[in-house]
Amino acid sequence: MIYLDNSATTKQYPQVTEIMVKHMEETFGNPSSLYQLGVDSEKSVKKARKQLQQAMGVANGRVCFTSGGTEADNMAIFGAARALKRRGNRIVTSKAEHPAVLECCKRLEEQGFEVVYVDVDQKCRLDIEQMEDAIDERTILVTLMHVNNETGTIMPVNRVKSIMKAKNAPGIFHCDAVQSFGKLPLCMEADMISVSGHKIHGPKGSGGLYIRDKLSIPALLAGGGQEDGKRSGTENVPAIAGFGLAAEQSAAERASDMKRISEMRNYLLAGICANLDDIIVNSPQETGEAAGSSCGSVLNISFLGTRGEVLLHTLEQDGIFVSTGSACSSHKKGGSHVLKAMGLSEQAVEGALRFSFGRFNSLEEMDVVIDKVTAAVKRFRRLGSFR
Repeated sequence: MIYLDNSATTKQYPQVTEIMVKHMEETFGNPSSLYQLGVDSEKSVKKARKQLQQAMGVANGRVCFTSGGTEADNMAIFGAARALKRRGNRIVTSKAEHPAVLECCKRLEEQGFEVVYVDVDQKCRLDIEQMEDAIDERTILVTLMHVNNETGTIMPVNRVKSIMKAKNAPGIFHCDAVQSFGKLPLCMEADMISVSGHKIHGPKGSGGLYIRDKLSIPALLAGGGQEDGKRSGTENVPAIAGFGLAAEQSAAERASDMKRISEMRNYLLAGICANLDDIIVNSPQETGEAAGSSCGSVLNISFLGTRGEVLLHTLEQDGIFVSTGSACSSHKKGGSHVLKAMGLSEQAVEGALRFSFGRFNSLEEMDVVIDKVTAAVKRFRRLGSFR
């Protein structure tokens, strides 16, 4: 099996599975209980919170554990809107955000908020001038992802807060770092940062929202007051402990992992370009950490004259797993909203595949993928000529 859908989810570290099983079988107490079994669980949650904060590189604030990146985005966006609704009603985001952000914005529009959706270009790079024009003294929230989950494009998140200050915007800057955490240094200017466990070889159903000091947002879930009252409900201790360990390990190996992953990505891209014509590389060609370049973990290519879904299943028969876009919206019809926002033709959207890389991939696997992708595309195009 060659797994190249790491932007959808990752295989857990064996150590993460081990620590989760330990907490399920041994340290299974409720962290709110006063006896030792509960105290031990509470210590595990505190340890994981410290591991996560250190991995994120945040000091002046607190991380609230959530069920994943989607809940963290919801908590940040709805919390900011409720907290600052008396100071303005404008929200600024991009057209290429994850559905967890866009659906929240749509709901807020229904409640009377004004949402400005900033354009992206054909490589999914943000129109920064349009964003500058959109932010004004009524802007209570800017929400922008760090790395686009479909193209890998790095957004100019480090410029947002300075623009907001220059425009006298009273608002909060929320950064969706689900795809960048464990791969790039995070934006230290953000007021809130969303992260997810299963993108960094941790467990599904685990996530977190960093909230800077002195920033107060209303609770998303009411109840027993866990997580400083921000997210009530008994903590999922096994998942939290696993998330903390995955964050620690990903941070320790980030530089070496990303160097190797970028090399694999570029090797695959060169091989595909050498073997196939009529393709469009939707991701920025250059990898790195700067805005406008591509995170080395993602490569999106349109194979014109094919259907991405058919290629996906053809490659699956060869034991190669890729995707046609965001797994969180894969069951929705109509094609990728990200690629459409980039101005791609219907043909290019229909023929797009996303390859996303992780630490368990190897350069040797890329030779197999190049051969199988080349064969699948050529076969489809031959068959297509008879229709």
